[in-house]
Order: sequence, then C-alpha cells, then structure tokens
Amino acid sequence: MYSGGNCGTLSGKGMIDMPQILPVSDLKNYGEVLNHCDSGSPVYLTKNGRGKYVVQSLVDFEKQLATIRLLSELARGVESLRKEGGLTIEEAFAGLED
Repeated sequence: MYSGGNCGTLSGKGMIDMPQILPVSDLKNYGEVLNHCDSGSPVYLTKNGRGKYVVQSLVDFEKQLATIRLLSELARGVESLRKEGGLTIEEAFAGLED
C-alpha cells in the first residue's frame, strides 16, 4: 500500500491529510478500503501504476456536489453583476426602513 503524494485534503484541524493511494487489486479487501473512506478521505485507486478511480463516502460526495453548486451560483452572480451592474447601498436598503 502506497500512501503519499501532494494532493492531500485539508482536515478540520487545518492539517493536510495525506491521500490514500491503493492499487485496484486491494479491492479484494474492500472493507479496509471503505474504512479509509469513512475517515473522511477519498481513496485513490490505481491500475497498472496509474490513477484510475476515486472512492469516497456518500456524505463527502454530497458535500462536494453542494460546494460545486454553490460556486457555480456565485460565478453566475458575479457574471450578472459584471454584465448588468448592481445596486448602490442606498438602493439595496431602500424601503427596508418602513
């Protein structure tokens, strides 16, 4: 089992978790592979020494999708602001004082 590289993830404590990189043949012991996923880190699977697959927990996958959706919406908002302009502070708060 090889564990190393420079594509780690930032843990909740601000430390970088080293990625788990395993040969796809380690799936014979899939319970151990899944335990790595449950620790909050994806497992990178290699085939013939090259990266081929990533396995991660469903919770982490859903968080990743939510982050992508949020960033996409923010990018749309920034683009809209560039094209159409925005409101001044006075315009934004107009009518809220009533």
